[in-house]
Amino acid sequence: MTTHLDILIIGGGISGLLAARELRLAGRDVTILDKSKPGQEASWAGGGILLPIYPWRQAAAISELAVNSLKKYPALSQELLAATGIDPEWYDCGMLICKNPDYAQAIQWCEHYHIDYQPAATALTEPFTSDLDQPLWLPGIAQARNPRLLKSLHAYLIQSGVKFLDSTEIRKIGIANHRVERIDTNNGTYTAQHLIVSAGAWTTDLMQDLLPDWPVDLQIKPVRGQMLLFDATPSTLSYMVLDGDQYLIPRRDGKILAGSTVEQAGFHKVTTEDAKRQLYQFATELLPTLKNYPVCHHWAGLRPGSPQGIPTVGRHPEIENLSINAGHFRNGLVMGPASAKLLADLILNRTTELDPTPYSPNRAPAP
Repeated sequence: MTTHLDILIIGGGISGLLAARELRLAGRDVTILDKSKPGQEASWAGGGILLPIYPWRQAAAISELAVNSLKKYPALSQELLAATGIDPEWYDCGMLICKNPDYAQAIQWCEHYHIDYQPAATALTEPFTSDLDQPLWLPGIAQARNPRLLKSLHAYLIQSGVKFLDSTEIRKIGIANHRVERIDTNNGTYTAQHLIVSAGAWTTDLMQDLLPDWPVDLQIKPVRGQMLLFDATPSTLSYMVLDGDQYLIPRRDGKILAGSTVEQAGFHKVTTEDAKRQLYQFATELLPTLKNYPVCHHWAGLRPGSPQGIPTVGRHPEIENLSINAGHFRNGLVMGPASAKLLADLILNRTTELDPTPYSPNRAPAP
């Protein structure tokens, strides 16, 4: 028996869930297929800082998606909370950046994108042991608590009529006349008016395995990241801190997340004692009071690494009813709302808010 679907999304991470929301708001029937449970991979494991790390050092394509998404998050968070009663914990606690040798470039970026900034006051830097270099305070930068955002979004989508096929693996995709004709899974066969691949770090392998005759040079690879969580109290830290390439993120309940590693370890999603020691040393040296609190959790996730961290968002160049939304690297939450809106606009033939060219599956491969 074959089940006929309108839109089928492969992947229940933040990118797939947000794309489902956009398409459901447009009146489309959406089904999400995931090999495990929705929101269990990189989307769950990330820190939730709603700003790329040193965005002025990254490609403009990342900033465009990130800043566009920042504008959408307050309303999105309120919408999810009102609909589900589950708080995504969007929290505009601000961010201190301890070291800014490229201060002029940082200020130029902030002014270009209308991001509030101030030289960091002494009261902000006093708690930390750091070799400060032109510290910068960004008072409007927010965070979201990944697991709770995902839980809220999942509940919202179920209420909205989105269907979920959990613990489902794709075995074969049939193509005819440049269209996806059938999707064979361990739980049955499906057709879809439109298929979206949003499988995170597994996207490249999935497409190479299932569509070997229709290659797209995505270059998406797994990049492992490990994090620690300190069981601190709410008075310990009230804003995010970036020092070098690592950070501390205080949650509303007082717990403090320390992250993260960037490791080329294939699909080995395991924690290591070396990473735990390194993260603990970073966190307790930067904020010595953390020595008074136990580590209550240590985990790893696999980010969808991509060239320059620029995601692929758009239609497949040769298969008419296939699109891709993947490769957001460390910024799946940061770029998620704008990526989902861009993808929906392209699928529905609407005018896009952003230029889709830098994210096209057909763009020139990175050198």
